[in-house]
Amino acid sequence: MSTDPEQIRAQVAELLGEPTEPTAADLDAVAARLDEAHDVLVRALESVEKG
Repeated sequence: MSTDPEQIRAQVAELLGEPTEPTAADLDAVAARLDEAHDVLVRALESVEKG
């Protein structure tokens, strides 16, 4: 996992996409993207702690 802040920001931005008002049908997809973004941030923090 990279600890480069710009690379981490780019990964999170890619996962989150453009902010829109989700419909009820989109909520599962939004939740999945937020979960992935969370995982990216957790891995980045773990890398910093190890490193």
